[in-house]
Amino acid sequence: MKSFILIIVLFSLNFLAAHAQEVATQSVYVELGGAGLPYSINYDFRFDRSKIDSWGLRAGAGGWAIKDGNYSSTNILTIPVQVTRLLGKKKHYFEVGGGATFVRYRHSYTPWGQSGSTLETTNNWNFILDMGETPTIIGTLNLGYRRIPTDGGFTFRTNLTPIFNHNGFWPLWVGISFGYAF
Repeated sequence: MKSFILIIVLFSLNFLAAHAQEVATQSVYVELGGAGLPYSINYDFRFDRSKIDSWGLRAGAGGWAIKDGNYSSTNILTIPVQVTRLLGKKKHYFEVGGGATFVRYRHSYTPWGQSGSTLETTNNWNFILDMGETPTIIGTLNLGYRRIPTDGGFTFRTNLTPIFNHNGFWPLWVGISFGYAF
């Protein structure tokens, strides 16, 4: 019986030691600005789960719905998706990547001085660049810094996120993120 307990304890210690040596290749974070435009909540993972400095994918969602009484409502949905590469050591990494963000915008309102049954809607959104009719897709690039503790915990990102679409290129959009790596 004592040898059985000893084997279980040794196996458990070995399992815990192996688990403690795993690197944090996944994270969840909130980003203000960046590829999600106003803000987004994101999940990020590395394709090679054995090392942080590798290729990965990030996907998220952001948006809001605001109703101003009976006369106006605004809805927006953004879904950023990017392929990224981390380059660095220990907990400091340079991040480079590119991808696309799906954008859906709708503003409904009753013109001033008209009865409540008259409703007008626009799908044109002018945020940084003229998006034109939405839903639409915009291109995004990513150059930035990411801090990831090797064993997980608080993670921080800051990046330059140039965006582009059929109406132009905006090189000076930025993002900042806070989250948890595991």
